[in-house]
Amino acid sequence: MTLIEGSAFVAAPLGGMTLAQLGADVVRFDMIGGGLDYRRWPVDKNGTSLYWASLNKGKKSITIDIRKSEGQELVRDMVEAAGTFLTNFPAKGWLSYDELKKVRKDLVMLNVTGNPDGSSELDYTVNCAAGYPWATGPGGHEGPVNHVLPAWDVSTGLYAAIGLIAADRHRQMTGEGQLVRVALSDVTFATVGNLGHIAEAQINGVDRPRSGNELFGTFGSDFKTADDRHVMVVAVTPKQWSGLINATGLAEGVAKLEGELGYDFKQEGDRYRGRTALIDLFATWISANRFDTVSAAFDANGVCWGPYRTFKELVANDPRVSTANPMFAEVDQPGIGSYLVPGSPLYFGAVEKDAPKEAPLLGQHTDQLLSGLLGLSDSQIGVLHDRKIVAGPSK
Repeated sequence: MTLIEGSAFVAAPLGGMTLAQLGADVVRFDMIGGGLDYRRWPVDKNGTSLYWASLNKGKKSITIDIRKSEGQELVRDMVEAAGTFLTNFPAKGWLSYDELKKVRKDLVMLNVTGNPDGSSELDYTVNCAAGYPWATGPGGHEGPVNHVLPAWDVSTGLYAAIGLIAADRHRQMTGEGQLVRVALSDVTFATVGNLGHIAEAQINGVDRPRSGNELFGTFGSDFKTADDRHVMVVAVTPKQWSGLINATGLAEGVAKLEGELGYDFKQEGDRYRGRTALIDLFATWISANRFDTVSAAFDANGVCWGPYRTFKELVANDPRVSTANPMFAEVDQPGIGSYLVPGSPLYFGAVEKDAPKEAPLLGQHTDQLLSGLLGLSDSQIGVLHDRKIVAGPSK
């Protein structure tokens, strides 16, 4: 698959990067000097966007002045040559599917929008309407609490990649192209429904209560060890529950609570109903032991648990975020330096896993693409540069 990408921010670039990591030849076009997200934070000490570099790994970059008709013509020519187009720009005028289909009858195009009607929406504005900020945070907290993960952008980007693969498969089977649309708000509200929140509100007539770091509907909570390390402990399955009891040696205390409260803690719902007493019980053991003792006991008994870490602690201490994990490699990113870069988390038995790749410099492949993808001569490319329709690598 060769994919032309015109994008900004998270969802569309992530969709293109996902396909690039699966082997697609992804060509991202930007305005000369960079688009809306080219300098977005986080940045390094020189102001270079670590965000942009992280979301555009493995792509090729061409910079074009798309405000000019000649630049728009170049984009149309690339879309014609590739046959597949991903964008979250407004799909109207010269970027509309009907116009682009005139140059490629079997065009597959996916347009990421904020709302189904094409109006604007961001992860942060749709999240506030989805109910989650009123269910996030400690019990008794006044006011909404946002989460910092742009979950709806990420989900929409993955839906975009799936949608392009499905449409490409349809084209292979039928010869037909099509326009695929995916709206950020649709992904958000579909997820709210898929996780049962809409049914809970309609059928039970209730809002999900805030429960802090406690896991709704089963047993799970955060605890602090004797040496002030924070851990998350979860017991969803019977095996996880029995492992936690064995690791802490609290079988007698658990049985006593069952008798006092009239609950059967082998049942998930009862573990949630009795969570306050259970959390207090397990906290007495965890808070009396150091982290190393707790982790050894948990691991020996198959407890489902994890340590709380900052991003810096994650990079320094977790072997899953290191070259010990073949998903990661130290990559020398031009203009930034060497750091850990992830590839695709998918592993395929039939093919060898590709090594993670760096992101391109802005406009790095301009001449290569004009020559290779569009077949322009050196003199034609030179004229485009002279007229500032295109530009090469940005320093």
